[in-house]
Amino acid sequence: MAAAILRRLSPAAAQRVAPLGRAAARGVSDSADAVTVETSVPFLPHHVDPPPREVATSARELVAFFHDMALMRRAEIAADSLYKAKLIRGFCHLYDGQEAVAVGMEAAVTRADAIITAYRDHCLYLARGGSLVAAFAELMGRRDGCSRGKGGSMHFYKRDANFFGGHGIVGAQVPLGCGIAFAQRYRKEGTVTFDLYGDGAANQGQLFEALNMAALWKLPVVLVCENNHYGMGTAEWKASKSPAYYKRGDYVPGLKVDGMDVLAVKQACKFAKEHVLENGPIILEMDTYRYHGHSMSDPGSTYRTRDEIAGIRQERDPIERVRKLILAHDFATAQELKDMEKQIRKEVDNAIAKAKESPMPDPSELFTNVYVNDCGLESFGVDRKVVRTVLP
Repeated sequence: MAAAILRRLSPAAAQRVAPLGRAAARGVSDSADAVTVETSVPFLPHHVDPPPREVATSARELVAFFHDMALMRRAEIAADSLYKAKLIRGFCHLYDGQEAVAVGMEAAVTRADAIITAYRDHCLYLARGGSLVAAFAELMGRRDGCSRGKGGSMHFYKRDANFFGGHGIVGAQVPLGCGIAFAQRYRKEGTVTFDLYGDGAANQGQLFEALNMAALWKLPVVLVCENNHYGMGTAEWKASKSPAYYKRGDYVPGLKVDGMDVLAVKQACKFAKEHVLENGPIILEMDTYRYHGHSMSDPGSTYRTRDEIAGIRQERDPIERVRKLILAHDFATAQELKDMEKQIRKEVDNAIAKAKESPMPDPSELFTNVYVNDCGLESFGVDRKVVRTVLP
């Protein structure tokens, strides 16, 4: 049973957990009075003493968590419909089920800290403060998208919040994230990088090369393995001789975390940030689950049963866990939470309508962000005779 403790969240902490969109409905508690909640399961450590299971939270934070995860869930479901309507083209990897990782991690860091991930990136972009309109515009390849409509689903980006994407090559973002951490240490910024990858990328050679250098130089990088248990359509136990990914760093400490428990994720990420600033890299294995298939071209039911998916939804769903906490502490009523979800649905629908109004990128955008400006390069047609354009 959670017990109240006599302290309040600082104004800065309260600001970090403000909801992504609208404020909580009237009648929903906005109290910053702290309570403690025990994580669902213990942390499993490797070469490190784990953080305590008791996590400080508040009504304000829990309601914000519920709102933000529900908004992410609704946005991903809407993206599914847009893809089937052929308004989203190309690859599209959805995050529903894994929302606690994005939201819990964001609650433990600041926007000065960096985050880099693979192609399942929509919700991490939203957690970093990205707008729904820019997200849907990017998904539909429109000019107002967060990457000007040129990146699509796999290449979201928000430089002003230190969100470095969105990378389509399996595992390629891991050494890039270690490079960002190198810059942070070189500049003595006192910030860290959260470097995310999936269990499908956990056997990549470049991961271990980057990890070795990060350990040698004690870089402030947290490697986060989002283990949703299936690398595309291959179960982890078929692809990895040792699926205990938090131990795979050998000489690098690790921690296994219930990635479906937003408070456990917050606690682990806060612990990890403090650790890497003093000691160098650590691996966090987030035990999570995706409800959709690997991508929209994967039905997600040929290599796992529908009963398995339904069982995870019933027993471990991150949104329902927070809903139960809010109701148990009388921070809101069931109807107030339903009303919040209805408002979120309207917010998502309005964002989609506005994103649809955004025009397609101008053809000249094909040549921007490719070469250094004013380098004098020219683009020819296939006959190599007529100059089609001079690159900016």
